[in-house]
Amino acid sequence: MDNDVSAGSTTTTIAGRLALGITLLAFGLGNTGVLDGVTAADAVSLAHYVGGVALFVAGLFAFRDRDTVTGTAFSALGALWFTWAVSAGGQVSDNAAGLFLLLFALVTLSLTLAGGDQLGQGTYGLFCVSLVLLAVGRFADNDGLAKAGGWVAVAAGAVAWYAATAALAHWPTVLPRRAAGRGVTATG
Repeated sequence: MDNDVSAGSTTTTIAGRLALGITLLAFGLGNTGVLDGVTAADAVSLAHYVGGVALFVAGLFAFRDRDTVTGTAFSALGALWFTWAVSAGGQVSDNAAGLFLLLFALVTLSLTLAGGDQLGQGTYGLFCVSLVLLAVGRFADNDGLAKAGGWVAVAAGAVAWYAATAALAHWPTVLPRRAAGRGVTATG
């Protein structure tokens, strides 16, 4: 990726963020139970093809463009969604499922700490929190934590979707920063 191009402005990054956003929204909403009859298992096909295959391919294209952070993020998350989709419905213990979620929470923590733009870090940070909540929910057999994790995944999906849409529509993608000391008046 050209150093003059800001993160999130390439076609690969936009497509990857749309794929991640849609997958997180479907997965998160399924975990919340807010839609009658819709569960996380209903997101399996979307997670398999959009979150798994498309996101992994976007990661490969990012590597081709020498964007290692985006390539690593999309290929690792593509592997997560693909693995989750093909193993969904399988007979695994809650502890095994919790461990899977916790291990990928570590991956998303690494992606959060890797830097990049604010919207990317926000997406990965929220996804990390979601995975931790879902993992602890599986370990503790606590549906409340699973629902909370679903809502945080929805938030992460919304941020990823906004990041992609903002890049396409030329909307703001960074939060304005105030200069130190501005807006503070001295009284005396």
